[in-house]
Amino acid sequence: MNNQNDAASHYGAGQQGFSTEDIIWAVGIWSVILTLSPVIVFYMLMVA
Repeated sequence: MNNQNDAASHYGAGQQGFSTEDIIWAVGIWSVILTLSPVIVFYMLMVA
């Protein structure tokens, strides 16, 4: 049963909303953006 549910979650992710990997990707991307944004702002202030 678990193997069938995993296959369904991978191939039918669009039907049942977010899968675990989509949430992990979103959290990873947002964490990179939030950590880089102060660095970019500081760099812009130092250059300008």
